[in-house]
Amino acid sequence: MMKASNDVDGAAGKLFGLSSRSFGVERKARSAPGSPAFDPELLDAFRKALDELTPDSPPLDFEKINAKTKPATKASPPPPPESAGRVVVYLTSLRGIRQTYEDCWSMSAVLRSYGVRVDERDLSMHAGFKDELRAALTEGGRLPLLLQVFVDGRHLGGAEEVRRLHEAGELAAALEACESAPVPKGCAGAQDSCSGCGGVRFVPCDACSGSCKVFMEDEDEDGTGVFRRCLKCNENGLV
Repeated sequence: MMKASNDVDGAAGKLFGLSSRSFGVERKARSAPGSPAFDPELLDAFRKALDELTPDSPPLDFEKINAKTKPATKASPPPPPESAGRVVVYLTSLRGIRQTYEDCWSMSAVLRSYGVRVDERDLSMHAGFKDELRAALTEGGRLPLLLQVFVDGRHLGGAEEVRRLHEAGELAAALEACESAPVPKGCAGAQDSCSGCGGVRFVPCDACSGSCKVFMEDEDEDGTGVFRRCLKCNENGLV
């Protein structure tokens, strides 16, 4: 019986490449009774597997993971539109949450103090900015807290990250890839701001005067006319 056990051990060594010196420790004594090595069901299953092997059976080989079988890395979200070479700041002008409002405008002022071009996108003025931010950060998930800053298309972080970089003197290096801001009006080489909006990006819709509704006379059967949603402006009556 001892010889049969030794034969099984020898076959196991040839099958799995193990020996009595596996893991650098010489086996001097058999395992204590009750250990997994003495499980009758395990030994029977192992002997059965050995009996089924023929001399012509190919050696067992472990699957190797190479560069071709590795899972592809997840693509990063696209940067916000028109964000190359500038600082894009997503913020809000609503004062409902005081801390959020103060963070938005204080950090925007800090960024402007570095003389770079800052593109402020107010989510309370246009719902399209929410979609941009959601696509750039969460891929359709929940919007993060405001403010959020992108530098040359790369996400820099929120108010805490901007404040930390500014206090550590590292914000200037992070803004090196951004364009310089236009020279204020009245200075040498000054550039005039937009004559239509004055640099605030939006103006009231001239079709509905900001009401988001227009009167359509030809669409009513009675000839009295009906009000329709204006298709030229956003949800706030701005264009």
